[in-house]
Amino acid sequence: MNVEEFRKYGKEVIDYICEYGSNIEERDVAPTLDPGYLKKLLPADAPQSPESFKDVLEDFEQKIMPGVVHWNHPKFFAYFPSGNSFPSVLGDLLSSAIGSIGFSWASCPAAAELETIVMNWYAKALGLPKAFISDAPGSTGGGALQGSASECVLVCLITARARAINELKGHTSVHDSVFLPNLIAYASREAHSSVEKATKMALVKLRIIDADERGRMRVDLLQQAIQNDVNAGLTPFFVVATVGTTGGCAFDDISEIGKVCRQVSSIWLHVDGAYAGNSFILPEMRVFSAGLEYADSFNTNPNKLLLTNFDASALWVRDVMVLKSALNVNPLYLRHEHINGVDYRHYGIPLSRRFRALKLWFVFRTYGVKGLQEYIRNHMVLAKKFEMLVRKDERFEVRNDVHLGLVCFRMRTGDEPNHLLLAQINHSGRMHMTPAKFNGRYVIRFCVTYEHATEKDILDAWAQIKGFAEEILRDVQLEISSAPTTPETERTSSEPVGPVSGKPPIKKKLTRTKSLRFSFTRSISREQFQSQSEHLMDGCTPILVVDPKTIQQNFQQATEDNQNNNNTKLKDISDVDTDEASN
Repeated sequence: MNVEEFRKYGKEVIDYICEYGSNIEERDVAPTLDPGYLKKLLPADAPQSPESFKDVLEDFEQKIMPGVVHWNHPKFFAYFPSGNSFPSVLGDLLSSAIGSIGFSWASCPAAAELETIVMNWYAKALGLPKAFISDAPGSTGGGALQGSASECVLVCLITARARAINELKGHTSVHDSVFLPNLIAYASREAHSSVEKATKMALVKLRIIDADERGRMRVDLLQQAIQNDVNAGLTPFFVVATVGTTGGCAFDDISEIGKVCRQVSSIWLHVDGAYAGNSFILPEMRVFSAGLEYADSFNTNPNKLLLTNFDASALWVRDVMVLKSALNVNPLYLRHEHINGVDYRHYGIPLSRRFRALKLWFVFRTYGVKGLQEYIRNHMVLAKKFEMLVRKDERFEVRNDVHLGLVCFRMRTGDEPNHLLLAQINHSGRMHMTPAKFNGRYVIRFCVTYEHATEKDILDAWAQIKGFAEEILRDVQLEISSAPTTPETERTSSEPVGPVSGKPPIKKKLTRTKSLRFSFTRSISREQFQSQSEHLMDGCTPILVVDPKTIQQNFQQATEDNQNNNNTKLKDISDVDTDEASN
């Protein structure tokens, strides 16, 4: 492709992107395809000769797009927001065009220096302690852009591990690995699964601390666990507090956790704010940042709530020298004479680094802090609107404290009807949501994600949800509400009292397998559950415990039914728990 062809097709791609964003609501929010759909549409081998770029774009629309989940759709209420905006896309486009690999100052001075400046802008906008801001007087801290929150957690855990081992080994020549069995980390049961993955990769123990009824880490249990481990001769070295948990957007009490951590010198306190940490750009949300002065590190993802497209995860540390000493590898071919320049390869896992700061700089410049604040506040207002609608219907309950854009709700029934409700919602293709296990109950996560979301989007979604629920609730007995009371339950006189209008939902037939699939619920044996029950759930994979006898009975029943049907071969095997999708 030459320059003129790039100019032509580049304009076409930009036009396609604009058209896609302007008319995205005309598409189903998520596909209902089966795995392997694309293999049937594409050749098994790469083409030997060049093909027309026009044909590539046509195949993109006809073959790729049908399998895309549209994260920036007005009816996408799953997970957390996938930050995206036109300024961010353009910044990323320029980053790709430049193609620099910014592992050191010398490899791209602009990339290194802009990252330092943008990270300080970001920290000041969030109101972070001065210890995290590199240009603050007396600060030894600073920040860097990582690829994901999982990387942030791993980098901090490895740094904390190195610091703890150095203290244990002193001036001896004993290998570091000797001390690994002695180290132990701590996280709430509601913490993200990246914490568990990081401890596996670092070969250290992880102790899970139970949460209270609002999803917050129980500080008393943390303190007791640390004391018990110290008495047992172990070395507590890493504690993760979370602001905005995945399951219910709960905020751990950083101040109280920080006070406990300060009692043991070997502990590194990391605060994970991947989603909700961005809300500290709002002064009224900084009540939840109280205690960050105790933290050794903090991360948040602008690619979740600050309109910056993936990948971009901001990590700040109190002492960059501790970070660099743990990760510093400095071969001759990477050295240069500019010793005052920042080499960001020492701040993370990969050597190669994209020019991520460019897109974040574009976003800050284009929206301004006030524009970003307005965007987040709109999400908060719409989430409170949805919470109010749910609370007004006595058949439903809200299970979490609604502070940002996430509402965890359920029908006041057992878990199975709620599985079915979520499956019907997702199988329709008109909306997309995910489940969680929050405070011991299966809930449906409704998260406002769309940049230009309006009240109409919320009202339409609630009408659809109620439409799916009507049929399910006909034969189900309601439970007495057991959700914890919250200060957000007051209702105003302006709240609507009539039914919510909207188109009736499109109902598609669901087999048992599809019910499990579209409710994101895994069916596993009791033995599997018992062996995995200590693992962090992080609100992403609710499970349905199935007795092996029940599986066998279902299989036998299906076999008999099909044998009675003219002795034909087994059909509809996907309707029982023994198929691939439910294992």
